[in-house]
Amino acid sequence: MTEILKSLAPAYGGYSIARDGKVVFIRGAIPGEVVEVDIIEKKRDYCVASVVNVLEPSEYRVAPKCPVFGICGGCQLQFMSYDRQLTLKGEILLDSLSRLGGIETEPGTAFFDAQWNYRRRAQFKVSRRGEVGFFRESTREVVDFNECPLLVGEINDVLPKIKDMVPMENLREIHVSSGDSLAALLRGEEYDAGACAKAMETGLSGVVFNDVQAAGQAYVTLYISGMKYSVSPWTFFQAHWTLNRKIVDFIVSSLQPAEGKRILDLYAGAGNFSLPLAACAEEVTAVEENRHAVDDAARNMQINSVRNCRIVRSSAEKFKLTGKFDVVILDPPRPGLTSEVARKVLAHAAPRIVYVSCNPSTLARDLKKMKDKYEVEAVHQIDFFPNTFHIEAAAFLRIR
Repeated sequence: MTEILKSLAPAYGGYSIARDGKVVFIRGAIPGEVVEVDIIEKKRDYCVASVVNVLEPSEYRVAPKCPVFGICGGCQLQFMSYDRQLTLKGEILLDSLSRLGGIETEPGTAFFDAQWNYRRRAQFKVSRRGEVGFFRESTREVVDFNECPLLVGEINDVLPKIKDMVPMENLREIHVSSGDSLAALLRGEEYDAGACAKAMETGLSGVVFNDVQAAGQAYVTLYISGMKYSVSPWTFFQAHWTLNRKIVDFIVSSLQPAEGKRILDLYAGAGNFSLPLAACAEEVTAVEENRHAVDDAARNMQINSVRNCRIVRSSAEKFKLTGKFDVVILDPPRPGLTSEVARKVLAHAAPRIVYVSCNPSTLARDLKKMKDKYEVEAVHQIDFFPNTFHIEAAAFLRIR
């Protein structure tokens, strides 16, 4: 069943909102457009629809760059100019803070960088038929392609070689990381020495299989704040590395003067914030649960001769927050802070908190818990994933 609707406002998840007796979440429309939609899901309080025809297009509508856009689920906003993507995400961020967190704040600085060829990490899915690509939206069907306009050239160059040379029978995922070299993590049901050997022939510097080091060097090196930053294929790092460097420099600069201060970095990863902050603070404590990230962080401290950073392998929930810290850095996963971590951070009452978020809803929820004790100084929008619906932000809090 199709309907003609006018898109009124943006919503998180790549949707816009229309009203037709009830709320309709539309995929593929820009606010202000009149569109013909196909109702694909009906709920008691709302419907979900997909655009089948644009009757009155927005001035911000552009032709998607990727031939499989709309089929592949890797990104959602290529039909929208980049300027409008940024303002739309800013509107959603402020609305989430106000509506869900009761926090009224002026827009901070919007941080962005390259729109295309920015991703230095890719997690390719492998189908039972040997297709390699990303999942189709809301399915487990793999959309096969040879090039993605969001990936850096080095990953696009190696992808066809991997598809041509590596046997796919036992593989389910191929993760590729790009730095000064290329490394890959192969995931499958059982170890496949042949697949690892063939993967090395594509020009990769290292291959790991599931949880096993297979061949070559198991990490790539990037640079941050004048330091070497190495990560293994098992460890998360921000895919939009040029923008990540800007954000790290901004946060470090905003926390100056840091001399004589003790800083706690929860969810520290391989030291994305800990490493640069250790260069100017008295002491940094980096807390991370993933053992591979802990190993990477230890290697990064060693190769950069950093001696004032203590690395603790622990979940944020189990970490015993003792002593006094002047600054707490929070960079949790998408679900945000658990109740236990939020309670612990509030009880500690550090003078300053920097909360880096990848989900405006959970950011708003967590800031609401903190707003009686902390003043929200600024919330800065970060566009780590152009052409997707993802919205990141950095919130700066000061104790009242």
